[in-house]
Amino acid sequence: MKLQRMNRRALTLGALAVSGALALTACGSDDTGNSGNSSASATTGASSIKCDDAKGQLLADGSSAQKNAIDAWVKQFTAACKGVQINYKGGGSGAGVTAFTQGQVAFAGSDSALKPEEVTASKSVCSGGQGVDLPMVGGPIAVGYNVAGVDNLVLDASTVAKIFNNQITNWNDEAIKKLNPDAKLPDLKIQAFHRSDESGTTDNFTKYLIATAKKDFPYEGGKAWQAKGGQSASGSSGVAQQVKETNGAIGYFELSYVGDGVNAASIDTGASAPVEATVDNATKAIADAKVVGTGQDLALELNYATKAEGAYPMVLVTYEIVCDKGNKADTLPATKAFLRYIASEEGQQILADAKYAPIPADIIAKVRTTIEGLS
Repeated sequence: MKLQRMNRRALTLGALAVSGALALTACGSDDTGNSGNSSASATTGASSIKCDDAKGQLLADGSSAQKNAIDAWVKQFTAACKGVQINYKGGGSGAGVTAFTQGQVAFAGSDSALKPEEVTASKSVCSGGQGVDLPMVGGPIAVGYNVAGVDNLVLDASTVAKIFNNQITNWNDEAIKKLNPDAKLPDLKIQAFHRSDESGTTDNFTKYLIATAKKDFPYEGGKAWQAKGGQSASGSSGVAQQVKETNGAIGYFELSYVGDGVNAASIDTGASAPVEATVDNATKAIADAKVVGTGQDLALELNYATKAEGAYPMVLVTYEIVCDKGNKADTLPATKAFLRYIASEEGQQILADAKYAPIPADIIAKVRTTIEGLS
């Protein structure tokens, strides 16, 4: 047991080293001569990764919110399974789903479950089957800001909605002052950044605003940004970079992009105290989700309006989307091996170390069962 704990510690430290990387090239080893029955990582020692018959290149695209998690997973997996290369583009949930339904990728990442019309489209590439949603990555959507001299900001749903709907335009607005009586809020223009690409992060962020502050954010929501005003950037990394470089800026992105000049606001949900955007607080909210998918599909329904103590309500769950049946024979072994690893206890532990929220135990157990049945 002591050795096992030491090995796991080594693994997670390795994950931390790569989780900050924001760019992924073809992340597999150039050495493809080993078809991969190895269960040992070249960089971390012993590992539970099982390569089986996995080999070749996996192309994937989708959610940029999970990009840092994918980077960490790919680093570990391809070190053990040297016959596999994985290229995850991270072009956004919309791009990923489109690439999947057009048969261009082995799997896609999306922060929103497949819509009925997307399930229908997937049947043309999943011979005898369809695309299914496998919840794999959880986490808070941080409201990140960069205001010199303000390190601990509290916002509520109405104030967030008004900021991103261009109704609150200055940092010393009375609504922000009321929530932050001890803060030295400057007379500074707010520069709000949103996603320019279709994004599941946008979808979940706007679902939260619609569920909690509909009168201040009177839009239908969806992957495409609809509110007027503000500035746009591509991907979570693009929005985070703009916030980092701009005093007075605010944006929304996954927690792993917070830091180095970007702070995350706490949210006043109506509970006894404002709730910080942390992995643990996000897990509390995700644990309240319900599985609403049918068959092998494990789509979740999140409770964005939760007021439970310590539950951070602005969360997303990223799904890996794959065919339940009819996967391409040349990529199926590698796809199953990689998904099996990231759904494992070891893979989910890496999430916590990289500022993501592991999927609750009862839900991830169902994911593991589904993965074993992929064909």
